[in-house]
Amino acid sequence: MPEQPQWSERTLDMPPQDPWAEPPTAQSVPDGPPVPPDPSPFSRGRASVTPKTARFTAEHEPTGVGWPGAGAPPQPREFSWRELRRGGEWTTAGLLFAFVCWGIWAISTDGDLTTAVIVFVCSLLVAGGLFALCRLIGRQVLEKQFGRVRRGARGSHVVTAIFLIGVGVAHLRQTGWVVDAYNWVVGLF
Repeated sequence: MPEQPQWSERTLDMPPQDPWAEPPTAQSVPDGPPVPPDPSPFSRGRASVTPKTARFTAEHEPTGVGWPGAGAPPQPREFSWRELRRGGEWTTAGLLFAFVCWGIWAISTDGDLTTAVIVFVCSLLVAGGLFALCRLIGRQVLEKQFGRVRRGARGSHVVTAIFLIGVGVAHLRQTGWVVDAYNWVVGLF
């Protein structure tokens, strides 16, 4: 049995093969009979393997707070006046409604306007306190408990506007001719 040539002898004499090229013809190996072509377009041998690079990751450092795998708790953000202005159109609309209703009530009373002004100023102070309370509750619940970032004061402005509209309606209910006109309109239907 003739000795098979070594792999280096076989591959040095063979040109690189294209899988879609025409099949090679029989060729002769030095010092031996012609070798029939291999039906496979790929040569046998070892595949070169590149070693994987090691990835270094940081170890988990337990902080003792929050859920496992959760990030660090959010850091307190700086206060911004622009955040308080977002949603301010609601409070402005409620304030305008309350002012008009207060004006109707104040003009309808035949007394001194000092009491009416004190009532309106107290209503505004309560509305400001309600706004501050809503902001405080939002900070405690949304930011600290749920970890959300508030980008405006829209919710606090809506609650304050609802309160101011209620103040305006209360002023209108104390005005005799407005109540009579309302009852007349409702009586038509």
